Amino acid sequence: MSTLAVQVRPEVVMVEITLSRVDAERLYPLDADKNGTVTPAEFDQAQAAMEELGITMVELSADGKLLPPDNPSVHLDESDAVHVDYQFATGSGSKLRLRSAVLWKLPPGHRQYLTIYDANRMMLGAWLLEQKHDSVDLPDVSGPHGFIAFLKLGIEHIVRGYDHLVFLLGLLIVGGRFAAAVKIITAFTVAHSITLALATLDLIRIPSALVEPLIAASIIYVGVENIFRRDLERRWMLAFVFGLIHGCGFATVLRELGVGSGGSSVVIPLLSFNLGVEAGQVVIACVVLPIIWKLKDRPSWQPRYVPACSVLIAIAGTYWLIDRLIGIVRS
Repeated sequence: MSTLAVQVRPEVVMVEITLSRVDAERLYPLDADKNGTVTPAEFDQAQAAMEELGITMVELSADGKLLPPDNPSVHLDESDAVHVDYQFATGSGSKLRLRSAVLWKLPPGHRQYLTIYDANRMMLGAWLLEQKHDSVDLPDVSGPHGFIAFLKLGIEHIVRGYDHLVFLLGLLIVGGRFAAAVKIITAFTVAHSITLALATLDLIRIPSALVEPLIAASIIYVGVENIFRRDLERRWMLAFVFGLIHGCGFATVLRELGVGSGGSSVVIPLLSFNLGVEAGQVVIACVVLPIIWKLKDRPSWQPRYVPACSVLIAIAGTYWLIDRLIGIVRS
Protein backbone atom coordinates (compact mmCIF):
# COMPACT_ATOMS: atom_id res chain seq x y z
CA MET A 1 0.00 0.00 0.00
CA SER A 2 1.15 3.52 -0.78
CA THR A 3 -0.33 7.00 -0.89
CA LEU A 4 -0.56 9.73 -3.50
CA ALA A 5 -1.59 13.26 -2.50
CA VAL A 6 -2.40 15.69 -5.32
CA GLN A 7 -3.02 19.40 -4.94
CA VAL A 8 -4.61 21.18 -7.89
CA ARG A 9 -3.58 24.85 -8.02
CA PRO A 10 -4.09 27.46 -10.74
CA GLU A 11 -1.86 26.29 -13.61
CA VAL A 12 0.12 23.91 -11.32
CA VAL A 13 -0.47 20.39 -9.99
CA MET A 14 1.61 19.26 -6.99
CA VAL A 15 2.07 15.54 -6.30
CA GLU A 16 3.51 13.67 -3.33
CA ILE A 17 4.02 9.91 -3.43
CA THR A 18 4.71 8.07 -0.16
CA LEU A 19 6.14 4.56 -0.27
CA SER A 20 7.23 2.25 2.51
CA ARG A 21 10.94 1.54 2.45
CA VAL A 22 10.20 -2.05 1.42
CA ASP A 23 8.27 -0.88 -1.66
CA ALA A 24 10.85 1.81 -2.44
CA GLU A 25 13.58 -0.82 -2.43
CA ARG A 26 11.62 -2.86 -4.95
CA LEU A 27 12.31 0.06 -7.29
CA TYR A 28 15.84 0.99 -6.23
CA PRO A 29 18.30 -0.55 -3.69
CA LEU A 30 18.56 2.02 -0.89
CA ASP A 31 20.26 -0.27 1.62
CA ALA A 32 23.60 -0.57 -0.17
CA ASP A 33 25.32 -2.75 2.46
CA LYS A 34 22.16 -4.84 3.04
CA ASN A 35 22.34 -4.58 6.83
CA GLY A 36 18.61 -3.83 7.22
CA THR A 37 18.91 -0.08 7.75
CA VAL A 38 19.31 2.89 5.43
CA THR A 39 21.89 5.34 6.70
CA PRO A 40 21.84 9.04 5.73
CA ALA A 41 24.95 8.45 3.63
CA GLU A 42 23.29 5.58 1.76
CA PHE A 43 20.19 7.66 1.13
CA ASP A 44 22.23 10.64 -0.08
CA GLN A 45 24.01 8.33 -2.49
CA ALA A 46 20.70 7.04 -3.87
CA GLN A 47 18.86 10.38 -3.85
CA ALA A 48 19.66 11.48 -7.39
CA ALA A 49 18.62 8.11 -8.81
CA MET A 50 15.44 8.14 -6.72
CA GLU A 51 14.54 11.61 -7.99
CA GLU A 52 15.04 10.45 -11.57
CA LEU A 53 12.92 7.39 -10.86
CA GLY A 54 10.37 9.39 -8.86
CA ILE A 55 9.33 11.64 -11.75
CA THR A 56 8.22 8.53 -13.67
CA MET A 57 5.86 7.38 -10.90
CA VAL A 58 2.98 9.69 -11.86
CA GLU A 59 1.96 10.81 -15.34
CA LEU A 60 -0.20 13.87 -15.96
CA SER A 61 -1.72 14.64 -19.35
CA ALA A 62 -3.44 17.81 -20.54
CA ASP A 63 -5.92 17.25 -23.36
CA GLY A 64 -4.25 13.90 -24.02
CA LYS A 65 -0.64 15.21 -24.12
CA LEU A 66 1.82 14.21 -21.40
CA LEU A 67 3.21 17.08 -19.34
CA PRO A 68 6.85 17.17 -18.18
CA PRO A 69 7.43 16.88 -14.42
CA ASP A 70 9.54 19.49 -12.67
CA ASN A 71 11.36 20.25 -9.42
CA PRO A 72 11.60 16.73 -7.92
CA SER A 73 12.70 16.10 -4.35
CA VAL A 74 13.01 12.92 -2.29
CA HIS A 75 13.34 12.48 1.45
CA LEU A 76 13.22 9.70 4.05
CA ASP A 77 11.20 10.27 7.22
CA GLU A 78 11.65 8.88 10.75
CA SER A 79 9.52 5.82 9.96
CA ASP A 80 11.67 4.95 6.91
CA ALA A 81 8.89 5.96 4.52
CA VAL A 82 10.14 7.49 1.26
CA HIS A 83 8.44 10.69 0.04
CA VAL A 84 8.72 11.85 -3.57
CA ASP A 85 7.49 15.37 -4.41
CA TYR A 86 7.32 17.21 -7.73
CA GLN A 87 4.99 19.34 -9.79
CA PHE A 88 3.53 19.86 -13.25
CA ALA A 89 2.92 23.17 -15.00
CA THR A 90 -0.54 22.73 -16.49
CA GLY A 91 -1.56 26.06 -17.99
CA SER A 92 -5.27 26.76 -17.92
CA GLY A 93 -8.39 25.40 -19.56
CA SER A 94 -7.00 21.90 -20.12
CA LYS A 95 -8.65 18.59 -19.31
CA LEU A 96 -6.22 16.94 -16.89
CA ARG A 97 -5.86 13.22 -16.37
CA LEU A 98 -3.57 11.68 -13.78
CA ARG A 99 -2.14 8.16 -13.97
CA SER A 100 -0.17 6.31 -11.30
CA ALA A 101 2.54 4.65 -13.37
CA VAL A 102 4.36 3.22 -10.34
CA LEU A 103 1.62 0.65 -9.70
CA TRP A 104 2.85 -1.44 -12.62
CA LYS A 105 6.34 -1.53 -11.12
CA LEU A 106 5.08 -2.97 -7.82
CA PRO A 107 3.65 -6.44 -7.07
CA PRO A 108 0.10 -7.24 -8.28
CA GLY A 109 -2.45 -6.27 -5.64
CA HIS A 110 -0.53 -3.18 -4.55
CA ARG A 111 -2.94 -0.28 -4.02
CA GLN A 112 -2.50 3.43 -3.78
CA TYR A 113 -4.71 5.72 -1.72
CA LEU A 114 -5.21 8.88 -3.77
CA THR A 115 -6.48 12.13 -2.26
CA ILE A 116 -7.07 15.27 -4.31
CA TYR A 117 -7.13 18.76 -2.81
CA ASP A 118 -7.72 22.24 -4.12
CA ALA A 119 -5.40 25.20 -3.54
CA ASN A 120 -6.93 25.74 -0.07
CA ARG A 121 -6.33 22.12 0.96
CA MET A 122 -10.02 21.35 0.73
CA MET A 123 -10.49 17.72 -0.19
CA LEU A 124 -12.05 17.13 -3.60
CA GLY A 125 -12.12 13.36 -3.58
CA ALA A 126 -10.50 10.08 -2.54
CA TRP A 127 -9.89 6.89 -4.51
CA LEU A 128 -8.10 3.58 -4.27
CA LEU A 129 -5.98 3.10 -7.37
CA GLU A 130 -4.81 -0.30 -8.57
CA GLN A 131 -3.23 -1.66 -11.72
CA LYS A 132 -6.52 -2.13 -13.55
CA HIS A 133 -7.82 1.29 -12.45
CA ASP A 134 -4.74 3.49 -12.28
CA SER A 135 -5.99 6.86 -13.53
CA VAL A 136 -8.50 9.61 -12.73
CA ASP A 137 -9.52 12.96 -14.17
CA LEU A 138 -8.56 16.14 -12.29
CA PRO A 139 -10.34 17.76 -10.55
CA ASP A 140 -13.43 15.89 -11.78
CA VAL A 141 -14.67 13.47 -9.13
CA SER A 142 -17.03 11.54 -11.40
CA GLY A 143 -14.71 8.51 -11.54
CA PRO A 144 -14.90 5.43 -9.31
CA HIS A 145 -15.83 6.95 -5.95
CA GLY A 146 -13.88 6.23 -2.80
CA PHE A 147 -16.98 4.92 -0.99
CA ILE A 148 -17.28 1.85 -3.24
CA ALA A 149 -13.52 1.26 -3.23
CA PHE A 150 -13.27 1.26 0.57
CA LEU A 151 -16.46 -0.82 0.88
CA LYS A 152 -14.82 -3.50 -1.27
CA LEU A 153 -11.60 -3.20 0.73
CA GLY A 154 -13.52 -3.80 3.99
CA ILE A 155 -15.22 -6.90 2.56
CA GLU A 156 -11.90 -8.24 1.25
CA HIS A 157 -10.20 -7.58 4.57
CA ILE A 158 -12.67 -9.59 6.64
CA VAL A 159 -12.91 -12.40 4.06
CA ARG A 160 -9.11 -12.70 3.90
CA GLY A 161 -8.60 -11.92 7.58
CA TYR A 162 -8.45 -15.53 8.67
CA ASP A 163 -7.54 -14.67 12.26
CA HIS A 164 -10.67 -12.51 12.64
CA LEU A 165 -12.82 -15.23 11.06
CA VAL A 166 -11.40 -17.96 13.29
CA PHE A 167 -12.06 -15.79 16.36
CA LEU A 168 -15.66 -15.22 15.26
CA LEU A 169 -16.10 -18.94 14.56
CA GLY A 170 -14.78 -19.72 18.03
CA LEU A 171 -17.41 -17.44 19.54
CA LEU A 172 -20.27 -18.98 17.56
CA ILE A 173 -19.33 -22.67 17.38
CA VAL A 174 -20.88 -23.53 20.73
CA GLY A 175 -24.22 -23.13 18.95
CA GLY A 176 -26.20 -20.99 21.35
CA ARG A 177 -29.66 -19.65 20.72
CA PHE A 178 -30.40 -17.14 17.95
CA ALA A 179 -30.65 -14.30 20.47
CA ALA A 180 -27.24 -15.21 21.93
CA ALA A 181 -25.68 -15.23 18.44
CA VAL A 182 -27.14 -11.81 17.68
CA LYS A 183 -25.73 -10.43 20.96
CA ILE A 184 -22.27 -11.83 20.17
CA ILE A 185 -22.16 -10.44 16.62
CA THR A 186 -23.58 -7.08 17.73
CA ALA A 187 -21.11 -6.75 20.62
CA PHE A 188 -18.17 -7.64 18.38
CA THR A 189 -19.37 -5.18 15.72
CA VAL A 190 -19.93 -2.29 18.14
CA ALA A 191 -16.59 -2.85 19.87
CA HIS A 192 -14.38 -3.02 16.80
CA SER A 193 -16.28 -0.11 15.22
CA ILE A 194 -15.38 2.03 18.25
CA THR A 195 -11.67 1.30 18.20
CA LEU A 196 -11.52 1.36 14.39
CA ALA A 197 -12.82 4.93 14.48
CA LEU A 198 -10.66 6.03 17.42
CA ALA A 199 -7.47 4.51 15.98
CA THR A 200 -8.10 5.86 12.47
CA LEU A 201 -8.72 9.33 13.90
CA ASP A 202 -5.46 8.88 15.85
CA LEU A 203 -7.25 9.40 19.18
CA ILE A 204 -5.68 6.15 20.35
CA ARG A 205 -2.49 4.62 19.01
CA ILE A 206 -1.61 1.04 19.90
CA PRO A 207 1.38 -0.40 17.98
CA SER A 208 0.55 -3.26 15.63
CA ALA A 209 3.42 -5.15 17.30
CA LEU A 210 1.14 -5.33 20.35
CA VAL A 211 -2.25 -5.58 18.62
CA GLU A 212 -1.46 -8.54 16.36
CA PRO A 213 -0.20 -10.85 19.16
CA LEU A 214 -3.22 -9.83 21.28
CA ILE A 215 -5.55 -10.85 18.44
CA ALA A 216 -3.83 -14.24 18.33
CA ALA A 217 -4.09 -14.53 22.13
CA SER A 218 -7.83 -13.79 21.94
CA ILE A 219 -8.24 -16.75 19.57
CA ILE A 220 -6.40 -19.04 21.98
CA TYR A 221 -8.56 -17.85 24.89
CA VAL A 222 -11.83 -18.48 23.05
CA GLY A 223 -10.72 -21.96 21.96
CA VAL A 224 -9.71 -22.92 25.49
CA GLU A 225 -12.86 -21.42 27.03
CA ASN A 226 -15.02 -23.50 24.67
CA ILE A 227 -13.46 -26.64 26.12
CA PHE A 228 -13.58 -25.87 29.85
CA ARG A 229 -16.62 -23.62 30.25
CA ARG A 230 -20.24 -24.51 29.67
CA ASP A 231 -21.97 -21.33 30.88
CA LEU A 232 -21.53 -19.07 27.85
CA GLU A 233 -24.68 -16.96 28.15
CA ARG A 234 -22.59 -13.84 28.74
CA ARG A 235 -20.20 -14.53 25.90
CA TRP A 236 -21.25 -11.29 24.25
CA MET A 237 -19.22 -9.48 26.92
CA LEU A 238 -16.12 -11.40 25.87
CA ALA A 239 -16.90 -10.59 22.24
CA PHE A 240 -17.06 -6.89 23.12
CA VAL A 241 -13.75 -6.85 25.03
CA PHE A 242 -11.80 -8.68 22.36
CA GLY A 243 -13.66 -6.79 19.62
CA LEU A 244 -11.94 -3.63 20.87
CA ILE A 245 -8.58 -5.24 20.13
CA HIS A 246 -9.66 -6.52 16.70
CA GLY A 247 -10.83 -3.00 15.79
CA CYS A 248 -7.29 -1.73 16.29
CA GLY A 249 -6.17 -4.43 13.87
CA PHE A 250 -8.71 -3.26 11.27
CA ALA A 251 -7.48 0.32 11.73
CA THR A 252 -3.97 -0.69 10.68
CA VAL A 253 -5.23 -1.08 7.11
CA LEU A 254 -6.55 2.49 6.95
CA ARG A 255 -3.48 3.94 8.67
CA GLU A 256 -1.19 2.20 6.16
CA LEU A 257 -3.19 3.86 3.41
CA GLY A 258 -2.65 7.24 5.05
CA VAL A 259 -6.32 7.81 5.92
CA GLY A 260 -6.55 10.59 8.48
CA SER A 261 -2.98 11.80 8.02
CA GLY A 262 -2.02 15.12 6.54
CA GLY A 263 -5.50 16.56 7.09
CA SER A 264 -7.16 14.07 4.74
CA SER A 265 -10.86 13.38 5.22
CA VAL A 266 -11.69 10.16 7.07
CA VAL A 267 -15.49 10.13 6.91
CA ILE A 268 -15.98 8.27 3.61
CA PRO A 269 -13.05 5.82 4.02
CA LEU A 270 -13.91 5.04 7.65
CA LEU A 271 -17.65 4.63 7.09
CA SER A 272 -17.43 2.58 3.90
CA PHE A 273 -14.55 0.37 5.12
CA ASN A 274 -16.45 -0.42 8.32
CA LEU A 275 -19.64 -1.18 6.37
CA GLY A 276 -17.62 -3.52 4.17
CA VAL A 277 -16.26 -5.35 7.21
CA GLU A 278 -19.76 -5.68 8.65
CA ALA A 279 -21.25 -6.84 5.35
CA GLY A 280 -18.62 -9.55 5.00
CA GLN A 281 -19.04 -10.56 8.63
CA VAL A 282 -22.84 -10.83 8.39
CA VAL A 283 -22.70 -12.89 5.19
CA ILE A 284 -20.22 -15.32 6.75
CA ALA A 285 -22.31 -15.59 9.94
CA CYS A 286 -25.46 -16.26 7.87
CA VAL A 287 -23.67 -19.15 6.18
CA VAL A 288 -21.99 -20.62 9.25
CA LEU A 289 -24.74 -20.32 11.88
CA PRO A 290 -27.38 -22.50 10.14
CA ILE A 291 -24.74 -25.21 9.72
CA ILE A 292 -23.80 -25.00 13.41
CA TRP A 293 -27.45 -25.10 14.49
CA LYS A 294 -28.07 -28.12 12.27
CA LEU A 295 -25.06 -29.97 13.66
CA LYS A 296 -26.15 -29.11 17.19
CA ASP A 297 -29.05 -31.51 16.80
CA ARG A 298 -26.59 -34.40 16.69
CA PRO A 299 -25.88 -35.90 20.14
CA SER A 300 -22.13 -36.10 19.50
CA TRP A 301 -21.75 -32.46 18.42
CA GLN A 302 -21.52 -30.78 21.82
CA PRO A 303 -19.47 -33.35 23.78
CA ARG A 304 -17.13 -34.42 20.96
CA TYR A 305 -16.93 -32.09 17.96
CA VAL A 306 -17.14 -28.70 19.70
CA PRO A 307 -14.06 -29.53 21.86
CA ALA A 308 -12.24 -30.95 18.81
CA CYS A 309 -12.91 -27.81 16.75
CA SER A 310 -12.01 -25.64 19.72
CA VAL A 311 -8.64 -27.39 20.01
CA LEU A 312 -7.98 -26.61 16.35
CA ILE A 313 -8.96 -22.99 16.96
CA ALA A 314 -6.57 -22.76 19.92
CA ILE A 315 -3.79 -24.34 17.85
CA ALA A 316 -4.35 -21.82 15.05
CA GLY A 317 -4.19 -18.97 17.59
CA THR A 318 -0.98 -20.41 19.06
CA TYR A 319 0.60 -20.61 15.61
CA TRP A 320 -0.27 -16.98 14.86
CA LEU A 321 0.95 -15.87 18.29
CA ILE A 322 4.34 -17.57 17.91
CA ASP A 323 4.71 -16.40 14.31
CA ARG A 324 3.95 -12.78 15.22
CA LEU A 325 6.21 -12.78 18.26
CA ILE A 326 9.06 -14.16 16.15
CA GLY A 327 8.36 -11.45 13.56
CA ILE A 328 8.57 -8.77 16.29
CA VAL A 329 11.88 -10.14 17.60
CA ARG A 330 13.37 -10.27 14.10
CA SER A 331 12.29 -6.71 13.32
